[in-house]
Amino acid sequence: MNREEYMTEALELAREAFDAGEVPVGCVIVDSEGRIIGRGRNRREERGDATAHAELEAIRQACDAVGDWRLDTCTIYVTLEPCPMCAGAIINARIGTVVFGARERLSGSCGSVIDLFSESYGHHPAVYAGVLDDACAALLQEFFRGKR
Repeated sequence: MNREEYMTEALELAREAFDAGEVPVGCVIVDSEGRIIGRGRNRREERGDATAHAELEAIRQACDAVGDWRLDTCTIYVTLEPCPMCAGAIINARIGTVVFGARERLSGSCGSVIDLFSESYGHHPAVYAGVLDDACAALLQEFFRGKR
């Protein structure tokens, strides 16, 4: 599979979040052999938990799958630029590559507000922005249009 195909998988999870009344963000984590080992979607409303972001759910699942907290050979695909909390989790899990779709102008921590991955932390993943960004942004815009 290529980046667009993995992001399509993340978009399917974002659509599930949308259908559940959650901000539509989806995420998959892929190991070095191309297998999806973690999946997540936003569940903050469902769980009443500010930390129930798609990335954290996928990271937990991927760590369980590999039996370790280190995910250095993995790639995370997320439909929206990670927030500071999720960027911190990516750093702590040592995820090697971050691929995201839409920019997040309010809390994006891969360059929109701040680039946490370029700060003096001990880990600096490769970052690829804008993969299927139009589709990712359109789903978010549809969701927030319905909220206003």
